[in-house]
Amino acid sequence: MNSTPKKPAADTAAEESTEAVTETAPARPAHKATLVPDVVGPALPTGADPVAVTLAHHHTIDGTDYPPGAKLLVSPDYAHRLRGQGYATPA
Repeated sequence: MNSTPKKPAADTAAEESTEAVTETAPARPAHKATLVPDVVGPALPTGADPVAVTLAHHHTIDGTDYPPGAKLLVSPDYAHRLRGQGYATPA
């Protein structure tokens, strides 16, 4: 059982209308695009620059086929793996 008395509807509406809305939503910082859309393969680590590689052999990355000679931007770790496995030409 609720022991607090209800206020009449007219009083509640009057109180709400006298309150001025002065609060504004806090400013949100501008969203920075952190993803580089041209980078293929694993995600680029924070603060790392993409590395350009040229494929030496046909290779499929994330379901996309790339022919030999294709120039791609990849993360430094992925570039090292591609070169080690013979898929990319040595730098």
